[in-house]
Amino acid sequence: MKVLGLESSCDETGIAIFDTESNKIWQRLYSQIERHQEYGGVVPELASRDHVVKAAPMIEDILREWGDIDSIDAIAYTRGPGLIGALMVGASIARGIGWALDKPVLGVHHMEGHLLAPMLGDEHPEYPFVALLVSGGHTMLVDVQAIGKYRILGESLDDAVGEAFDKTAKLLGLPYPGGPHLAALADQTSQSQFKFPRPMTNRPGLEFSFSGLKTAALNIIQQYNPLDDSLRAEIAYAFQHAVVDTLRIKCGRALEQTGYSRLVVAGGVGANRRLRAVLTEVLEQRDGRVYFPAIEYCTDNGAMIAYAGALRLNAGQADEGVFDVLPRWSLESLPPIQPPI
Repeated sequence: MKVLGLESSCDETGIAIFDTESNKIWQRLYSQIERHQEYGGVVPELASRDHVVKAAPMIEDILREWGDIDSIDAIAYTRGPGLIGALMVGASIARGIGWALDKPVLGVHHMEGHLLAPMLGDEHPEYPFVALLVSGGHTMLVDVQAIGKYRILGESLDDAVGEAFDKTAKLLGLPYPGGPHLAALADQTSQSQFKFPRPMTNRPGLEFSFSGLKTAALNIIQQYNPLDDSLRAEIAYAFQHAVVDTLRIKCGRALEQTGYSRLVVAGGVGANRRLRAVLTEVLEQRDGRVYFPAIEYCTDNGAMIAYAGALRLNAGQADEGVFDVLPRWSLESLPPIQPPI
């Protein structure tokens, strides 16, 4: 099966074709970072307009490399969660192509796409496993027993990890998106005089809370203002260590609670080098293993949507001939694939 995947949940336009027989992927990705930088964050209306402008030419471009659009067997698009206007652009394009070609169309859960992104690599984790999803506005731990058989163990009660990184980076005067810039700044030092809290680790449970870390950073910045480069690096270092340590503690608890020895980490923050190093060490100490997507599949992309869609389409799932989008959509509500593929 050859599946065309469209991702348009936020500020990246992702187009990909996934061939289930060869496991080959053809993809294009356009990021709107420059468009939103001057505003310090994503402007939903501008994001939607950019998807309208970029998606069709990107599809044409990928088809010039891949082949005839009539050879596409099905279309998958991001149905949610995400920005409603951006989601509607992808849904409209997917439905239009599906109707024109008389091909099945399937709306994919954005977070399931991230959760399955490590499967695009050469080595696949076996089920069951714990998944740490750290993407955009989401931070959650999930008990993954099979595709579509998900149980949320804990999630953020306020800011997600990515939001906390971006907001703290903005306080430090770093450009949007702040997460990678803050991580790079933290790498400029190997120690810090500052100590950030590890939120909600002194109580049982697997929920997260990261808004307090942003407030802690703000208090330090106001106390030491104006900051020199050394102090800025120390704040970034202490902040990143607090975030990674919190995730380490919570992942350890989730593994103990489930009894699993496999951990999947996916989403944009999954590209953070310190997080990868720490969680790799944690799983090695437990005689387990952690799986990450390739860096190119950490951020939003069409390949993960095409892949997740292909699994469900192969199992006979498809939407009816009308489309809708779900800006809010529970991962636990997805139907399982039986048997797991």
